[in-house]
Parts: sequence; structure tokens; C-alpha cells
Amino acid sequence: MPSTILGHKIALDLNDRQRSYCRKAAGAARFAYNWALGQVKESQRAREHCIRLTGQYELHYEIPTGANWSKRLNAVKDNQYPWMRDVSATIPLRAIENLGNAFKAFYKKLGKFPRFKKKGVHDSFCIGKTTQIKIKGRKLWMPRLGWVRMFQRLRFAGRIIQAVVSRKAHRWFVAISVELNDLSHLTPRENQGDVGIDLGLTHMATLSNGKKYQSPKPLANAIHRLRRLSKSHSRKQKGSKNRAKSAKRLARMHARIANVRRDFIHKLTTMLTRRFKTLYIEDLAIVNMVKNRSLSRGIADVGWGEFVRQLMYKAEMRGGQVVRRDKWFPSSKICSSCGHKLDKLPLSVREWVCPECGAEHDRDINAAKNLAARHAVTACGEKGISRSEKQETSSQDIKQLALF
Repeated sequence: MPSTILGHKIALDLNDRQRSYCRKAAGAARFAYNWALGQVKESQRAREHCIRLTGQYELHYEIPTGANWSKRLNAVKDNQYPWMRDVSATIPLRAIENLGNAFKAFYKKLGKFPRFKKKGVHDSFCIGKTTQIKIKGRKLWMPRLGWVRMFQRLRFAGRIIQAVVSRKAHRWFVAISVELNDLSHLTPRENQGDVGIDLGLTHMATLSNGKKYQSPKPLANAIHRLRRLSKSHSRKQKGSKNRAKSAKRLARMHARIANVRRDFIHKLTTMLTRRFKTLYIEDLAIVNMVKNRSLSRGIADVGWGEFVRQLMYKAEMRGGQVVRRDKWFPSSKICSSCGHKLDKLPLSVREWVCPECGAEHDRDINAAKNLAARHAVTACGEKGISRSEKQETSSQDIKQLALF
């Protein structure tokens, strides 16, 4: 069985001294990243000037590597940046390696050109080498800092790949990546066959068996309080202590909204992959759909992209699969009883009657049934895979389900 890499993100219980070290370490990692990026851009500008003089031009940036660029930084660190000695020497090294990976992704057209990091935005740093990461119960050993307390034990037992400490609002977390060769810790999957899943805004997910799950919509429920905090923050004088306090309150509100959304999606995707072997969903162009100003906030609030991502990797871990139907497949317009297709079906119409057989349909349930239907024809003329029979799901509340 091939190995699987899983991550466990755990909140850290830090005192003032440890919290101060984490801020210094994140600052050192950010500075090393920006320093290397600045060196790359400066050398590229000099190279472009020479190339223009010769009449030739070739855009190619030197990719930073950990070994060579670490030597360059160490050569000037003692004299120009002595404060970097307060943190582990491997933290700037790993930051430069991350910049090198960002350049490689840019050349492979998998990401954008690297940009300078800003203080207070996504503060994070890697904890040394793999051999330096030690975990004992609910304690984590960090170089130059010693043992720090965690709120939970590491959920997985395996070889630790890396550990990344990051800050979100006022709390610090450690994300530990573990390589697993055995997934026996997962709850056995129930054999309830296949199911079609239709994604929506009113209901997050509608199953082909008629079950609907409504999203908590954390942003919509907190939008008025978020607006008040944002307006109050904008009125504070820049650089004042009151503005710093307001920024912390605003960050905590954003973190709470994200946590509520992530918690719901984790529980829902875990429940679905536990019960069903094959899950049929529509391959939605979410990036294009959020460009609609009338729907963008609602789509972002329910988190379709994160839902699909979690559904795919959790189904794979349990031996299941996620089948994506073509995005042009008219799942809502086709009658799941006789196969008649409507010419038009406005988004405001939630229930309709088939003019051919007289069957009454709920828009979302009918779409979910068509996604899981046998020989479902896509817009390209391809046939789908198998048909799911109606499955009766228990009424167990998904809020009581564990993460895995």
C-alpha cells in the first residue's frame, strides 16, 4: 500500500517568552524570504541591462537554492543582521527553500510570480530539520526554545515530514505532516453504495436520496458585526495602540468565521465518505462563478472548493472515489423519471413538473439523481459510470461526527 501524508494542525499553549520567540522566528523567515527575492530581482535587472546592450533579451530568474543562498545570507548576517542569531539557523534556510519552490511552480505555470511578504500577514516558519522535530505526548520540542505545550496529542503515528508554526489572529498553531503506511485508524466505511451530490447555496449539499444539508453560512450570520468592526477599525488613527487592538478584534472575527465554515465542511465530508463508496458531483467552474457579483459572496461563504477538495482526498483514503460530471451536463433540466429535457429552467424555479410524464421534482434532488444516474450523458457525449440506488441514511446529526 502506498504511503499517505496527512497533516494535523494543533493549537499551541505558549507563554509570553515563547510567544515572543515565535514572532522573532516568523520575522526572520519573512526577512530571509524577502531578502532572497530582492537579490534575485536585483541580479535580474543587472542581467537585463547587459542583455539590452547586446540586443538580446531572455527573461530568466535565478532560482534560489537552500545551500548556495544560505551561504550568501550567512556571509552578511553577522555584520548586517545580528538579530537573526536569536533564532534557529535552519528557519531562514527553509524560508529560502520555500522561495525556490515558488519559483519552480512559477516556471511550471502552477503559480504566480513570488511576491514580498508583509508583516502580520500569514506569519509562519518551519521548525528546523526533520531530525530536530521531537514530540512527546502533548509537548513539542523547538530548537532554541525547548519544549512547548500543545492542546492536543498528535493524532497520527508515523514518520514526521515537517512541522510549520503559523499564527492565525491571536493564536499560534503547529501543522505537523506525517507519512503513514497504515490507515487502520480510520473508521471503517459503511457499504451504502453510490450517491449523487448537488451543490447549492440554499442547501450546501443535496443527496440523491433526498437528504439535504444546510450550510451554517457563518459570513452571512456575522456580516453586520463584521461591518461594525471594520468601520470602527478604519476610524482609528494609524500607528496608534487603539488601532492595533481593533486589528486584533477584527482578525479574531475573521478567524471565527473561517473556523465555523471549516468545521462544518470537515464533518459533512467525513460523513459522506464514511457512508458511500462512489460520490458523483458536478465539475463546477467555481473560479468563474465567483465573478458574478450577485452570487460571489454566497459561493465563498459555503466553501464549494474546500468541500470538493476534502471530499476527494477523504474518499481516496477510504478506498472510494469521486466522479466529476461534465460542467455542461444539464442535471437540473432533465427529468430523472423519464429523461425529458427542458429548454429553459430559471434559477428562481425550485420545483417543477415534467410536461412529459407529470412527475413533480425538487430542483436540487432531481439534479442529484441525474448526477448519479446510469448512462448519464454529458455535454461531450460521454457516458457516466453506473447508477446509484436510493440509499436510506440515518438521521444522525453531522455535528456529532468526529473529524475522521
